[in-house]
Amino acid sequence: MTAFDATVEELATDVLLPAGDGPFPAVLLRTPYDRTRHRAEARGWARRGFAAVVQDVRGRFASPGEWHPYANEAADGAATVRWIRRQPWSDGRLVAVGASYAAHCALVLALDVPEDARPDAVLAAVPALGLAETAREASGVERLLSRAGWWAAHGDRPDSDENALDRALTADPGLLTHLPLIGLPERLGRGLPSWADLWRHRDRGRLIARAAHAAVPLLAVGGHHDHFTEDTIALWHAWGGPSARLLLGPWGHGLGSTPGPDAGPAHRVNLGELYVRWARRALAGELAPGRRGSQGLGGSDLWLPAGTEGEPRTRRPRLLHGAAFTADPGRPVRSDDLTVPADGPPDRCLLVTPPLPRPLDVVGPASVHLRATAHTPSADWAVRLVALTPEGVAEQLAVGVVRRDEQAGHQAAFTVGLGRIARRLSAGIRLRLEIAGHHFPAHARNPHTGEDPVTVGRLHVSRREIDPDSVVLSLPVLPSRPTPVDPAQEILR
Repeated sequence: MTAFDATVEELATDVLLPAGDGPFPAVLLRTPYDRTRHRAEARGWARRGFAAVVQDVRGRFASPGEWHPYANEAADGAATVRWIRRQPWSDGRLVAVGASYAAHCALVLALDVPEDARPDAVLAAVPALGLAETAREASGVERLLSRAGWWAAHGDRPDSDENALDRALTADPGLLTHLPLIGLPERLGRGLPSWADLWRHRDRGRLIARAAHAAVPLLAVGGHHDHFTEDTIALWHAWGGPSARLLLGPWGHGLGSTPGPDAGPAHRVNLGELYVRWARRALAGELAPGRRGSQGLGGSDLWLPAGTEGEPRTRRPRLLHGAAFTADPGRPVRSDDLTVPADGPPDRCLLVTPPLPRPLDVVGPASVHLRATAHTPSADWAVRLVALTPEGVAEQLAVGVVRRDEQAGHQAAFTVGLGRIARRLSAGIRLRLEIAGHHFPAHARNPHTGEDPVTVGRLHVSRREIDPDSVVLSLPVLPSRPTPVDPAQEILR
C-alpha cells in the first residue's frame, strides 16, 4: 500500500493506495472529526483493493477555512470527487462513506451535486441528516443534551474537545438548567455563534425528499438505541436508487462499539468486512433491485428481514398513581434516571401492566393513546415505556415526546409515538408507562407559555390530569415465532 498527503481545494486529504499498479475504485470519507482517526479504517479499505481517501472538512483540524456545519459539504465534496477521478490511480468508480455527520457528507454527494461529481454508491451509517433533524424531534421538541454536548465539543472551533460538556457539568451540575438556553456558550466560557443559528432551522426532511430521486445504491446502517434511528429508516424507505439496503442492530450511535443491553453474541457483526463486500457488489451492479436488509431482535440472537413488523396489539395498563400531577420545571422528570420518587406530590402519571404470561416479540412502531388536560397553553407530554423484570430490574424500552398547544384546561385526545422497538420480552416482565411533562436533560423544558424554550427566561408550573381509563398502549407483536435470516446474505443479495 502507498500512502501520501494531498490537497483538494486546499483541504487536508490523506490517500492510501492498495498494493499493485491500479487503477483502483475509490472510497471517500469526509469528516469533521479528524481524518487521522480513520487511518485503520483506510488501511482496511486499501488492503481490500480500494483507494481510501479521507479528508478533513473545511475549517476542521488540518483544513483551512471557517467551520459552518452542514453549509459547504456539497460543494467541497463535489470538488473532491472530481479531483479523485482525475488521478491516475482512480478507475473512476467511487463509494462515498461515512457515519453521523460524515454520513451527511456522503449523502449530499448523491443528492445535491451535478451528475459528474456523484458517487457510484453511498454507505450512510447513523446519518445526521441536517441541522433541523439533529436539533429537534419530529414533534418539534428540542434535543438539549445531545446538541449541547456536540456543540460544546465541535462547534465553532477547528479541533474537538470531546469532554467539554462533561467538565462543565462537573463544575456546575445545574449548567443546563440555567436560562436562557441560548446563553449556554457564555456559561461554557467561549464563543459559540453557531449555537444560536442551530435553533433557527426547522426545515426537516429536505434530504429525505430528495432521496426519492437518488440514482445510486444505498447501504443505510443504524441502531435501535440511536437517536437517529427514525431518520435512518426513513432514508431507506425513501431511497429511489437501483437498490437500498438497511442494517439495524441493537446498538447505539457507535453501532457495534456501543451495544445495547439487549444485544446478544449474534449481533456482533464485522461491519468493516460487510461494508467492503457490499461496496464491491454495488460497484459491479450485482445487487438485486429494491429494498432489502436485516434488523436484529434484541433480547435474542436473531436477525429478521428489514421491514418486518408485528400486528398492533393494545394493552390497558393499570393506574398506580398520578392521575393528577404537576409538571414542575424546577424538578423535572429526568431522562437519565428510571427511579420513581416514592414521596412528595406526584410528578408523573404511573401505570403498569400485569406480568406477561408468555414471551412477546415486539417489532415495529409503538405508541400510546390517551386523553389528558394541561392547565397551561403549551405542554410537552413525555411518555416512557420501561420493562420491569421479576427481579426488579428496570430497563427503558422506548420514549416519545410531543408538544401540544391548545386552550388551557381543555381535555384533548392524542397519540404519542414511542418510535420503533425490536425486542423479545420475556414472560414475567411488566411494562411500566410514565407520562410526564418533562424528559430532561435529553430534551429542553417547556416554559408552558407558548414561548420558545431556547430563548425564554422564565419557566412556569403546569398542572396536568390524565384520564387513566383512556390510556392505551399499542405494541407491534409478531403473531408467531419469526424465521431468522443471515444479515450478510440480506445485505449482499
